[in-house]
Amino acid sequence: MQLRPSLERVAILVLVIAFAVPRAFAQSDVPAWCKSLPRPEYKALERVAVNDAWFEVYRVAPGVFGLYEPHQSEETIGYLIAGGKRALMFDTGMGIGDLKALTAQLTHLPVIVLNSHTHDDHVGDNWQFDTVYGMDTDFTRQNARGSREDAQAEIAPGEVCGRLPAGFDRNSYATRPWKITKYVHDGERIELGGRTLEIIATPGHTPDAIALFDRANGLLFTGDTFYPGTIWIYRPETDLAAYGNSVHRLAALAPQVKTVLGAHNVPLAPPSVLPELAAAFDKVRAGQVPASPAGEGKVIYRVGRFSFLMRKP
Repeated sequence: MQLRPSLERVAILVLVIAFAVPRAFAQSDVPAWCKSLPRPEYKALERVAVNDAWFEVYRVAPGVFGLYEPHQSEETIGYLIAGGKRALMFDTGMGIGDLKALTAQLTHLPVIVLNSHTHDDHVGDNWQFDTVYGMDTDFTRQNARGSREDAQAEIAPGEVCGRLPAGFDRNSYATRPWKITKYVHDGERIELGGRTLEIIATPGHTPDAIALFDRANGLLFTGDTFYPGTIWIYRPETDLAAYGNSVHRLAALAPQVKTVLGAHNVPLAPPSVLPELAAAFDKVRAGQVPASPAGEGKVIYRVGRFSFLMRKP
């Protein structure tokens, strides 16, 4: 996924300062999306002190840290999920901060990386880790080669709020290639030692999209299939029929879920969002929801608490 903002950011034309030498914003330079931060939901979460100002870290469940990047418009959230013998990093974010150093502050366990999907904002620090699992799809293999163009779009004017990390070189910034050490598939289980994560294929947003289900603890990590905010399902690799099937698959799990953890904006949502999401998307697909223009070639559909950014029919 590229550039995951709320809808207001779709049309941002605000010019911001260059970040070659990080410095504080003048108020007039602050992007519109940034002015609404911090998000109030974070006040209810336990923040964990770390020595990296690019990230904010929250303890979102026992043995689970949410690693939030509030200074870039995607507002990505990766999850470090610890078991008794090893930990799993579900998404590695933008690749702007030093994620490996951050995880070392949070756990001494060996870390496996697995991505909710392989858009650039979820794989940026994959290259730092020795063990990276990937879905067995051509889309995954292609994205493992990295991309400069996609990464550069993430630091374009209006996309960064505040300071980039010291020593960050915006001119050389790219999503670096990474090595897939093991291919995984739908239904596969990953044992962390006293904690089991089940892979649930949720294609639609991308061909390799997945959710992770910690069934014993009722935690469902949904990636970009659901998160609180406008859901982007308009890119060439998006398959709307597959997305519809995937949200219904997740909705069927709702009775077993205690907490939904999405990959952007805010980490926690109640399980009731899953059947509501499926019903809302069904209405869109059935032509029951009017479309509003949302930039060149795109429209937005709003249904209750949900909104979907899609290609113009």
